[in-house]
Amino acid sequence: MKTNTIIAKSKKGMTLLELTVVILVLLSLISILFIGARAWKKGSDRAGCLMNIRNVQQAIRSYGNMQALTPGATIPASKTATQVLIGSGLFMENAPTCPGNGTYAGLDGTTIPNVGSVLLTCNFADGPAHTPTNTGDW
Repeated sequence: MKTNTIIAKSKKGMTLLELTVVILVLLSLISILFIGARAWKKGSDRAGCLMNIRNVQQAIRSYGNMQALTPGATIPASKTATQVLIGSGLFMENAPTCPGNGTYAGLDGTTIPNVGSVLLTCNFADGPAHTPTNTGDW
């Protein structure tokens, strides 16, 4: 007895629906990658800004210590903090710039800040504030 066997031909390739699903999954993964990269950039900009603020704080403290000035004392000879801190051979070579395109205020002051208060502030408004949270030992 002879049996007829039907061999089903399998089609090679992908259907349009399968291809669409693969493309959607890839686009979803790429969008998650971009969101994560943007968050990382904002976090690194904030960290860089906080380091700038801390460096200026350490520079003004160093200046005060070298000149035997106590916190709250004024910088002598009508100079501002910028004039005694920033420049060739001083505590900082260049003026600090915010990596997040904010601007700094406070370098035009003439007093050594008290411990716990910060000399420099950043006006960055897009995203998390560029303000240190714990300045008790500064």
